[in-house]
Formats: sequence, C-alpha cells, structure tokens
Amino acid sequence: MSMAKLVILDRDGVINQDSDAFIKSVDEWIPVPGSLEAIVRLKKAGYTVVVASNQSGIARGLFDLSTLQAIHDKMQQALAQRGSAIDGIYFCPHGPNDNCDCRKPKPGLLLQIIAEFKVKPADTIFVGDSYRDIQAARFAGSQPVLVKSGKGSKTFNDHGPFSDVPVYQDLSHFVREFIKKNHEQ
Repeated sequence: MSMAKLVILDRDGVINQDSDAFIKSVDEWIPVPGSLEAIVRLKKAGYTVVVASNQSGIARGLFDLSTLQAIHDKMQQALAQRGSAIDGIYFCPHGPNDNCDCRKPKPGLLLQIIAEFKVKPADTIFVGDSYRDIQAARFAGSQPVLVKSGKGSKTFNDHGPFSDVPVYQDLSHFVREFIKKNHEQ
C-alpha cells in the first residue's frame, strides 16, 4: 500500500454494527468495539478520515434525512468525546434500482470525495465490509481494504481470498497495522 493521505470508511459494519433490517434510528447505531478509537488513532497520525455509505433505507422509506443526520450526529458526538471527528460524511440515498452514479459498487461517491479532498485515487484507501465496497474502491482507483466485521466474513468467504485486498479482523486491527507499517518507513 502506498502512503495514503485519505482514508474512506464504509459506515455500517465498519464503524458501527450492521443489520439486515438497516440502521433506522439513533438507538440502533452501536459502534463496533474499538472502531471509534481506531478513527481517533488515524486522525492523530495525520490522516483525513471520511465516511462513504449507501443509505438506501431513505429511498425505501425506512427513515428520513433528519433521522440519518441524527445518527451521524451521534457518531460525531461519540468521536468528539474522544477529541476527534470525521472530516466528511457522504452517502447515497438511492435505492438499488435507481441507477445512480453514487451507489456503491459504482465509484461516484468515492470519486466525489477524492475530488473534493484533492488527493490522487492511489493515495486513498477505502475500508469496507462488502464486495461492493471492494468493487467501488477498484473502480475509483483507490486501495480496497476488507474488514471481517459486519458482513466482511461473509464477503471473504463468498469472494476471497483477494490478491489485491488486505483483510483485517476489524477497523481497529487495520488501523493498528496500517499506522505501524506506514510510520516505520
């Protein structure tokens, strides 16, 4: 992996616990153990950290934009209590049949983030737990990373092993190894 300047994280399954029934309320947003501390470590090491998340529950009518904002506020408040913050939260509100450019595995959301933060795609890492996350990273020219939290173990079992995708137990394990590797060079 090259020295990334920007780390993009999928939300559900990477930062917080995932649910096949969607994360529809503030109460359902529960951090994966160690994920918030991992974000703090990335930020302290000088990385820009951004979220890119499909949120088709909006198109499906399961929750609205104000609820999604409240969920993101809870995430930011949990990080603020640790002296940190996410640098940007990007999401696709569309459903699977809307044929938008921003719904992963299409790279539109990642390309938007890369352009706005003015980094090269190759200097960007995208950490996800689904095959569509890996595809989106590849399509955007970013470096995909798979974590086995959320749907990651199933993704690995169904599609892995990958020659070009490092796999970690969860975000905390990825960050520990990533920072160790990139700050020893």
